[in-house]
Amino acid sequence: MTVRSSPSGVSGETGTRRSGLRPAAVGRVLAMGVTGLVLLLLTLVVVRLPWMGDLGIHAATVQRLRHAPLAPGNPLVDANTPSPYYSPWTLVLGGVARASGLDVFVVLRLAAAAGLALLVTGVWRYVRTLSAHPAAPVLALLSLLFLWGTEPLLWSGFTGLHSLALTAAYPSTFTLGLAFHFWTWLSGALRRPAGWGVWLGLGVLWAVILLCHQFSGVVATAGAAATVAATRPGRAVWPRLGGALLLGVLVLGAWPYYDFFALADAADGLETVHRVLYAHPAARFGLVLLGVAALVGRWRRDHRDPLVVFCALGVLAVAAGRVTGHYSWARALPAAVIPAQLAAALAVVGAGSRCVRSLWAVLLAGALLAGAWAQAGTLGYVVPADALPGPVAEKYRRPWPGYGWITRWVRYGDVVMAEGRVARQVPAYGPYTVAPGYPDFFLADEKRRTAATEAYFATGTPPAERRRTEREYEVRWVLDRRGALDDPALRPVARGPRGEVLYAVP
Repeated sequence: MTVRSSPSGVSGETGTRRSGLRPAAVGRVLAMGVTGLVLLLLTLVVVRLPWMGDLGIHAATVQRLRHAPLAPGNPLVDANTPSPYYSPWTLVLGGVARASGLDVFVVLRLAAAAGLALLVTGVWRYVRTLSAHPAAPVLALLSLLFLWGTEPLLWSGFTGLHSLALTAAYPSTFTLGLAFHFWTWLSGALRRPAGWGVWLGLGVLWAVILLCHQFSGVVATAGAAATVAATRPGRAVWPRLGGALLLGVLVLGAWPYYDFFALADAADGLETVHRVLYAHPAARFGLVLLGVAALVGRWRRDHRDPLVVFCALGVLAVAAGRVTGHYSWARALPAAVIPAQLAAALAVVGAGSRCVRSLWAVLLAGALLAGAWAQAGTLGYVVPADALPGPVAEKYRRPWPGYGWITRWVRYGDVVMAEGRVARQVPAYGPYTVAPGYPDFFLADEKRRTAATEAYFATGTPPAERRRTEREYEVRWVLDRRGALDDPALRPVARGPRGEVLYAVP
């Protein structure tokens, strides 16, 4: 029987399929192009490596491991203490710096590139376990980057574009990328028969993730639990899963650089710092509600859907932290946000009829555009800030300039008296400070060091007390960020670009 052509010139089943696929193909190509541009932007940001937040302590950690990989001591102050920053990943980076002789900041750029590559490939592989549609990984990446809110949340372990631009070199980015690969391998081991070697390898990998970044390790654990719950493994799997957990715990206990299990008690000192994560939830996570709606649809189809269980575990952890005052538990927020973002992306390619999918595509595109505009300040790390349009420039956060200029005088291992943000940057270049610029779980006299630093820079402190502090902590240099320290015994040797003064201690 002959098939007649339609008035449009498209005939039969083949023509219908062609006309139906053309918009989807165009959308897929557009999404891939946008994703490529965003990844190019992140690559250019890595070249610049903007400094803000915790980059100083990560640089200091690599410094110590390069000079003394077996006994690095405290990364910030001249004290022989353990540190949770000495992880398998930073040990590798220290080894690279030691073997190659590269500058620490070059090594951190390499770490940023490796972390981003691991994150992108991990998301791609994990999403493939949830959907076979070719557009799913691309939409998932865009959702992870932009489906947040109208106010960017800049914090390590969070995958927003602006956040990644500032934390790409942090262990959290590498660890989160490793977590996506971990979920992929775990899903494969649960769905297909896997031997003891595979399961024990998964146990070691789980421990490595927890050691590299403890908060991202919590997210990885929640995702793994959701994967197991959704797969409903048979009896043969449970002994191997138990063996993997046991080996992972043994690796955590055997790690020589710090006591992993002691961190549970030390977390109490982080509650004040993390309380801010509970502020402005609508502005920071409002766009994620689109993913929550997608999760509802997935829950109706399957109460054990892995993304639904994953999100539920994250919400429970964050809510428990808010109720009990353990605000550091808010670092589990990615466990609630990531599955919602992935669900929104997957709804475009797998939610019901073609009409429903089209509606999801329109909603997701609008949300992604809103999220991209909210994070447009990221362009400032590639384009000169003065060239940015006014509305974009308002979203740009200028990075810290650094204190590399002091290295002409200050040598590795010297002790510098510094306060505030200065103390968070100086150790990155090799010196120590008297007080750590970051909370330190294992430094018993942290409060005493902080009090001594505050007293040193206080107006009216007697010179004799300053000399006593200098002798006690073997201070060789003083870096006064205000440039107004009145002490005739100190000899000024250099002045920084913002009026800071470097003094030599007599």
